[in-house]
Amino acid sequence: MRYFFESVVEKKEKGYMIQIPFNVWEVCKQRDVIKGDLVLDNKVIDCELLPKEKGNYEIHINDEDAVSVELGASHKILLHVTGSLIRMDQNSPYSFDKPIRKIDSMNVIIQPEDGLCGQACVAMLAGVTIAEVISVMDCREWQATMGRMISALNYYGIDHTDIINYTEGRDAVLPKCCIMMEKMGRFCHYLVHFDGKYYDSNLGVLEEYDMSKLLGYLEIKC
Repeated sequence: MRYFFESVVEKKEKGYMIQIPFNVWEVCKQRDVIKGDLVLDNKVIDCELLPKEKGNYEIHINDEDAVSVELGASHKILLHVTGSLIRMDQNSPYSFDKPIRKIDSMNVIIQPEDGLCGQACVAMLAGVTIAEVISVMDCREWQATMGRMISALNYYGIDHTDIINYTEGRDAVLPKCCIMMEKMGRFCHYLVHFDGKYYDSNLGVLEEYDMSKLLGYLEIKC
């Protein structure tokens, strides 16, 4: 999976580091030191993700790769981490060629209790119940992460880009359909954007959304 965000390159005691704006444990489902590669200033660079605490990581790049990089300035980063998804599509009756449905409309699903917004988003996109999605994702309240949701989308044959865009409150033009992430305390809240409207499992269908709350989004192909 690939992750797109903006960050700065800093010189620290242990080398040149780049801060990651999301919780790696939740998104990538990996721990300890993680190997990856990134695109920085149009150059592909091998890197390591080094743990800090509680799922927070920073990227370490070699000195020779950082020589021509402007330190302290904001750079667009495209990070690639292999093996960062939970596989749950091996026995799926669906595929990207034969999805569970064509996404040409959207019905809001209100979650029956707090902590099921991720499952509700997948249910809205797939046109199934939250209960079915809970079974497919094998996770309960407050356990849905973007990684698990992507794996569930794969199960239902719902195609998506392989990049999660992290906007971190900056202005963004959303695609026709996407899963949106907003930070809510120590958790993320998820909702669906479709054709100019916002489908929130807490609030229903919204005509407007405050983009300053948006942490990032995953585009759904439809």
